[in-house]
Amino acid sequence: MKTSTLLKRFLPYFSRYKKTVVFDLCCAALTTVCELALPLIVSSITDKATVDPASLTVSFVLTMGGVYLLMRVVDAVASYYMQSVGHIMGSRMETDMRHDLFHHLQQLSFSYYSETKVGQIMARITSDLFEVTEFAHHCPEEFFIAGIKIVVSFVVLLGMNIPLTLMMFAVLPFMLVFARHYNEKFRATFRERNRQVGEINAQVEDSLLGIRVVKSFANEALEEEKFAEGNQRFLKLKALSYKYMAEFGTSTRVFDGLMYIIIVVAGALFIKNDTLTAAEFTAYLLYANVLLNAIRRLVEFIEQFQRGMTGIERFFEIMDAPEEIKDIEGAREMKGVKGDVTFDNVGFHYADDSAEVLHHLNLQVKAGQSIALVGPSGSGKTTLCNLIPRFYDVTEGRILIDGQDIKSFTQQSLRQSIGMVQQEVYLFSGTVFDNIAYGKPGATLEEVRAAARLAGADEFISALPQGYDTYVGERGVRLSGGQKQRISIARVFLKDPPILILDEATSALDNESERLVQDSLEKLAHGRTVFTIAHRLTTIKGADVIWVLTENGVEEMGTHEELLKKGGLYAHLYAMYTEREKV
Repeated sequence: MKTSTLLKRFLPYFSRYKKTVVFDLCCAALTTVCELALPLIVSSITDKATVDPASLTVSFVLTMGGVYLLMRVVDAVASYYMQSVGHIMGSRMETDMRHDLFHHLQQLSFSYYSETKVGQIMARITSDLFEVTEFAHHCPEEFFIAGIKIVVSFVVLLGMNIPLTLMMFAVLPFMLVFARHYNEKFRATFRERNRQVGEINAQVEDSLLGIRVVKSFANEALEEEKFAEGNQRFLKLKALSYKYMAEFGTSTRVFDGLMYIIIVVAGALFIKNDTLTAAEFTAYLLYANVLLNAIRRLVEFIEQFQRGMTGIERFFEIMDAPEEIKDIEGAREMKGVKGDVTFDNVGFHYADDSAEVLHHLNLQVKAGQSIALVGPSGSGKTTLCNLIPRFYDVTEGRILIDGQDIKSFTQQSLRQSIGMVQQEVYLFSGTVFDNIAYGKPGATLEEVRAAARLAGADEFISALPQGYDTYVGERGVRLSGGQKQRISIARVFLKDPPILILDEATSALDNESERLVQDSLEKLAHGRTVFTIAHRLTTIKGADVIWVLTENGVEEMGTHEELLKKGGLYAHLYAMYTEREKV
């Protein structure tokens, strides 16, 4: 993105704190005036000392000293405000951006997360935004201060000696050309460096979350090697950025020195020709020093400026990611759901794949019915269920609940009416109570315990060291698979949704855990519309209707007994499964 475009989009974050920004710039102006006053005071004292020494009285000197002391007090107060309130303002902007970024991430669909590494997102929401904080605070100050110093110094210097000032400023265009050249290098390097930070985060996250697999295969050395490779890549990028900084800093010092040489040599010649007095030359040097310091500081700020712009650019890259699933205008709350579900000529394919996963599905499910979905992997069972809560939107046709298109409801109310129990249970870092109460924020302990009893989980939870206040560990590592699954079922009991989706909820469990969980699921399914995806075909014999999905759609439909009598694909799959179970 162009710098001007990024700045324009970033301005609304400044506008929230415009009073603070204005006062911060006023303080910046005060500190600048205090700095510019010193050459004037020195020039005044030098002029009196050379032209009329008698006029340089103690009273005059003390007055000048008192004025400058007062200015330094003002400078100290203004600097304190800039460094405290100014930095806090930058931190508040960072907080606002992080809030907006996290909010936007919550609205993005599954497809975005299937294509983006979490480590990259973490880098943008943490380290990138820290760079923006420094930019947000220092950018207005640095440009404002430098602008005042350059304009005032330039005007004063022109008033002292026009030819000398023009000679000195003739070097400035060359310095700007170099600055532009390195500006582009900085931007590209910082962008790649920040991306690599995200890659390191992703690699660390991947390795630590899979630490049990790593250790079970004794592959610690392999993980260290992978990490070292990414770490060295980051080192090379950082070294390259420091190389560019060194080159840029050296070229700046060369131009800076060239300007001083021009001032000293040309100034001496002007003094010799009586076109410049010694007092004027001293004052000129002081103002030139202020001017050159301002230019040097502005040039050196380019590095921080580019780091900030890179952070802003990476921030907007995520903010620009489209919200593929949106509430339509006028979407209403879903209330009083019975649970009738209709698939009306439904078709679906993923955005990056033209091949249809589902096509021309026309199915009717009555409220309270239990539907089981079976079929080979890749036949679209999970995809079909993911369309009901609008994790993805159908690409053709429509899905209706109680005769109403699900797109006519708000996503939140739609998903509050649907409960999901999946094979891969996710428990948040926290207590057992926290994880069950996630199904109904604000639930009481009595409600949570009631849900746990229905899920067959109260007994083992009560036996834990701190009962419902027991910390479950990262992703619930302190609990067994069956225990985690029953907690997830308790979570759905607490939610009490009219429609239920069970996605291979028992396929990863041992026989004893499966029996306990299956009992809990049967209680949970009672009186609800249920969609069950199952690989263990013995668990779905009691389903009201079984759909057999293949790449051609629903090839068979009926009860367990009806499909066995038919002797088709289901009968073949069931025979294979029971034979395998015997072995």
